[in-house]
Amino acid sequence: MYLRAAIGLVPAFSRPRTLPDTVHELRDVKVELHRLADYNRVCGFRLTDALPPTYPHILAFPLAMRLMAGTDFPFPVVGLVHVANRIELLRPIDASEPLDLSVRAADLRPHDRGRQFDIVATASSGGIEVWRGVSTYLKREGKGGVRGGDRAEPPAPSARWRVAPRVGTDYARVSGDHNPIHTSRIGARLFGFPRPIAHGMWSKARCLAALEGRLPAAYTVDVAFKLPILMPATVAFTAAPSWTFALHDARSGKPHLTGAIDGLVG
Repeated sequence: MYLRAAIGLVPAFSRPRTLPDTVHELRDVKVELHRLADYNRVCGFRLTDALPPTYPHILAFPLAMRLMAGTDFPFPVVGLVHVANRIELLRPIDASEPLDLSVRAADLRPHDRGRQFDIVATASSGGIEVWRGVSTYLKREGKGGVRGGDRAEPPAPSARWRVAPRVGTDYARVSGDHNPIHTSRIGARLFGFPRPIAHGMWSKARCLAALEGRLPAAYTVDVAFKLPILMPATVAFTAAPSWTFALHDARSGKPHLTGAIDGLVG
């Protein structure tokens, strides 16, 4: 799909100005337990019968890629920046449950660095929605990069994690997201990064794995992706009793991710 998406980088390729109304769906999706186990190991989750809150995002990812790689999509998918993600876990999801998935694009709007839009994914079981994910992407236009946010002194870390270069290739293998900025030094340099960067959704999953066992049965978790994690790196994880959490560079304190959990869903 990334090869197909690269066609959109050709200057002569004509694109519409609005988001498509297309809804991509996939019915009766069954989780392959060995793939789930691999994902859990890469992201730090325990091996249980329940899906991690980020796993339906992985199941819906091929549908999202198909949508964004289409000729009716206003932006080339290669080069889009994932700036935020919101997940609503409406109830625990058993790994044996067949799921119906849907993906659509919504809310094209201005951003001070370009334009942004949402990819809305849902997972349903027995006709009832059990999970919803909203990924916000930025199409950078004009000068400047993505803002990293405040540079205030971060709190004392709860943990420090070493992010080795293989995190990029390992997560690509278990997620299906083979964007070369995460797996190739050459691919990263083509988009202005000196080294491959960690997937944003890996960093979100890793943070939630660190909170596993303390989270309510149903909740909403929002994250904002700040500065990318250039691999290899050492990051500092912090969590507060107010259900906020963050990742910072362990040396400089620069922010990589900020997040918040709300236990009131519905």
